[in-house]
Amino acid sequence: MTKTYICLRNVRFYAFHGVMPQEQQVGGEFLVDLQVGYPFEAAMQSDEVADTLNYAELYDLVKTEMAIPSQLLEHVAGRMVKSINQRFPKVTSIDLKITKVNPPMGADGDGAGIHILIEN
Repeated sequence: MTKTYICLRNVRFYAFHGVMPQEQQVGGEFLVDLQVGYPFEAAMQSDEVADTLNYAELYDLVKTEMAIPSQLLEHVAGRMVKSINQRFPKVTSIDLKITKVNPPMGADGDGAGIHILIEN
């Protein structure tokens, strides 16, 4: 069985997610890494965008959800998953990571975030 995926890698957003009031006012940088299982075997033969999941449309969906401020990245991820499944019913899996690049936790690192893997 062949598994095929559409990917968005380390897409940067400036957004206003966070529990702390300052995060909601000042905002911060976030990275989204998304891999969506999608059967695009037909596009491999046809060379037609209609036979695949258009990654520009996927990006627009992610951008829309990232623009809605939330306290929790879990909530943002839940909205993304719901929107992806509604917009693209042929999706077979979603592997999503959202990273807050500079979280207010007093640690020296590359960020903190969430990772969700859903297999439909």
